[in-house]
Amino acid sequence: MPPSRLLPRTLWRAPRRGNRHRPAADAGLLAVAVAFAIPLVWLVLSSLDTEATLRVRLPTSPSPDNFSAVLTDEITFTPMLNSLLICGSATLLTVLCAALAAYPLSRFRSRFSRPYLLTILFSTCLPITAVMVPVYALFVQVNLIDTRYGTALFLAAAQLPFAIWLMKNFMDGVPKVLEEAAWTDGASWPQTLLRVILPLMGPGVAVVAIYTFIMMWGNFFVPFMLLLSPEQLPASVSIFNFFGNYGAIAFGELSAFSILYSTPVLVLYILISRRLGGGFALGGAVKG
Repeated sequence: MPPSRLLPRTLWRAPRRGNRHRPAADAGLLAVAVAFAIPLVWLVLSSLDTEATLRVRLPTSPSPDNFSAVLTDEITFTPMLNSLLICGSATLLTVLCAALAAYPLSRFRSRFSRPYLLTILFSTCLPITAVMVPVYALFVQVNLIDTRYGTALFLAAAQLPFAIWLMKNFMDGVPKVLEEAAWTDGASWPQTLLRVILPLMGPGVAVVAIYTFIMMWGNFFVPFMLLLSPEQLPASVSIFNFFGNYGAIAFGELSAFSILYSTPVLVLYILISRRLGGGFALGGAVKG
């Protein structure tokens, strides 16, 4: 007899397909979490071990000597300052240009808008190595090679297409009636953009700024090609100094420097995480 005849209807339940696959999904997620956690654990433990290797092990005698060794002007402070100057200025330029470019794409309808947006999105797929040779030759001719502001300009230009795409999508969520009300009060479109739209899409601007800053902060190839003087190199390039000749690597100092190198990004995210979680503050702005 089938199970439904032997057991009452309230006790017999057919196994769900989702329940059968859930242990496998949990095991897969656990494996991914472990794969990401092990390098972080090694990074923390190695930074406190003066005899660190590639093995994940507890330090026999934890010591801050690795941090003391890298906390110098030449190794950490000057490269970190260069990174902040280059990436910070490039991020501000990218966010400003992305807002100005996204505004007409979001507010005005044209048959060329969609092809233009697709062209912008396609330009993000171009590998940076494919354009570095002509960019290097151009920078030599216009005397922008080995300059921090020239490197910041190129980084901003490289991140601008995707920033425009993101900014346009966030700007679409701001009701247009708010702009019309500002126009009625005599505001111009730059005033409307700066005083109405951008404040309301603050979380979106923060997302664009964080994404842009993180992508620039971890960029090694561009400053490595465009900056020649050691005193102008950012931290993303100076970290290469911990890799010596013949496979000799200072793992302890490398781990300590990596933790210090990651601190600005973590602090930036923590400072604005509450603003990101709050969503768009449009409640009550539009009433019928």
